[in-house]
Amino acid sequence: MGRRHHDNDGSKRLGFPVFLLISLAAFSLVYISLSTLRPLSSSQFADEREAVGGSEAGGDEYGSGCCKGIENLELWGPAVKWGTDFRLNRSEQCCSACKDMCSGDGPCLCNSWVFCGHKEKCGDRFGECWLKKQNDILDPDKQLAEQKVVWTSGLIYGKGEGIVYLETEHGNLHFKLFPECAPHSVLYITELLKLRHCAGCRFHRAEGRGESWDSEGNHISGRTFGPPFALIQGTLETEGVPFGRIPKESCPSIKRGSVAWIGSGPEFFISLANHDEWRKDYTVFGAVLPEDMRIAEKIAQLPTKQDIWSNIQVSVLKNPVSLKVKRLASSQ
Repeated sequence: MGRRHHDNDGSKRLGFPVFLLISLAAFSLVYISLSTLRPLSSSQFADEREAVGGSEAGGDEYGSGCCKGIENLELWGPAVKWGTDFRLNRSEQCCSACKDMCSGDGPCLCNSWVFCGHKEKCGDRFGECWLKKQNDILDPDKQLAEQKVVWTSGLIYGKGEGIVYLETEHGNLHFKLFPECAPHSVLYITELLKLRHCAGCRFHRAEGRGESWDSEGNHISGRTFGPPFALIQGTLETEGVPFGRIPKESCPSIKRGSVAWIGSGPEFFISLANHDEWRKDYTVFGAVLPEDMRIAEKIAQLPTKQDIWSNIQVSVLKNPVSLKVKRLASSQ
C-alpha cells in the first residue's frame, strides 16, 4: 500500500388514437427537456451553442445511500483504525464505517478511508479497510498511480466541512461538496482550490424562474417548464488544470441550489428551482447554501440576449461573469 511510517495504519383500455396522441405529447416533452441542458464545452460555445436538460421525476435526497470512492487511488495519512485488523467485503462497508465515526456535532474522527477489494491483486491484503484522518480535508494526502494502485479511497465531510465558494463580482456563492456521492468531481474541485486563478471560469447563461416556479423553487401547477429554465450556467475549465472527462456519478433529482455537471463537464449549472421534470442525468456534486441563493438569483437577473441552442430559446449573459473557486479562511 506504500503507507508512510507515521500511518497507524383495472382501468378502461384507451383506443389506439388516444394512445398515440399521449405518446407523441410525452415524446415532445422529453425532447424539449433534453435539448435544453446539453453538454457545452468552452470551445463549442461560439460555434455549436448546445444547451442543457432532462425529463423524469424522482430521485433520492442529496447523499442518501451514497458511499462511493475512487478506484486506483490511495489516500495516505495517519490511520485511526488499522486495516490489518479490520477487514470487510465491500468498499461501501468501509465507507460506512468511516461515516459512523463522523456523526453528531463534534469533529470527525475519520474523514477518509482506503479499501483493498481486488482479490487477485490485493492478495493477503484483500478486504483491508483503513480508516484515516486527513490533516486537510480539502487537500487530501494522496498517491495517484493509475493501474499500479490496487486501493479504492474516499473522503467524508462532516457537519460544516467541505464548504467552498465561487467568488464573483456580485457576491460569493458558498456550496457544500458531496464527496460520498461524487468523489471524482470533488477531487477535481480540490485541485482548483490550489490555484490562485481560475482563468476562463465564468457564468455565461442566466435564466430566472419566470412565472413557472415560486420563490421556494416549487413548480406552479398549470405553468410551463420553460423557457426560462431557472438556472445559471457556466464552465469550470481553467488554464493550469487539465480537465479530464468526469464519469457519471450520483444523479439525484435536481433541486433548488443543486450544483451539477452538464454531461462530463466542464460545463456546470446551479439550479434556481426544483426540476423534478428533468431526468436524473446530471452528476450533482454540491448544493449552494440557502442564504447564498440570493446571489444566484441576482446573477440570473443580469442583462441577457436571446440565442437559439438546439432549436431552444435560451438567455445568454451580455457580459459573462468571471468566477474563482476558493476555500474558506481558517477563521471562517
